[in-house]
Amino acid sequence: MTLQHPLPEPLIELVAQRFRVLGEPMRIKLLDRLRDGDATVSELQESLGATQQNVSKHLGILHSAGMVTRTKQGTHARYAISDPTVFELCEQVCGGVRRQVAELETILQAS
Repeated sequence: MTLQHPLPEPLIELVAQRFRVLGEPMRIKLLDRLRDGDATVSELQESLGATQQNVSKHLGILHSAGMVTRTKQGTHARYAISDPTVFELCEQVCGGVRRQVAELETILQAS
């Protein structure tokens, strides 16, 4: 699908909102951990060494943004990735960071 340019204002706002959601390191850590499979808040808290309140807050934001799903399981909720395209974006950004680091290493070695 080809996007029209200039981008329509409502689309620009939606894209910016997605970047704002991903602009928090804890949310990226949660998504990265959920890449291995669904988990409860307690499991995520333990694996990331974060507080229950912090994990719950960020999961709520990811859930509102449609990036994770929440399934009730007795007294617990299990979270899972609902939008795997978020990893495509992360791979693109990681690739850009790798290229930037390689360029900096080249410059430093030449000095």
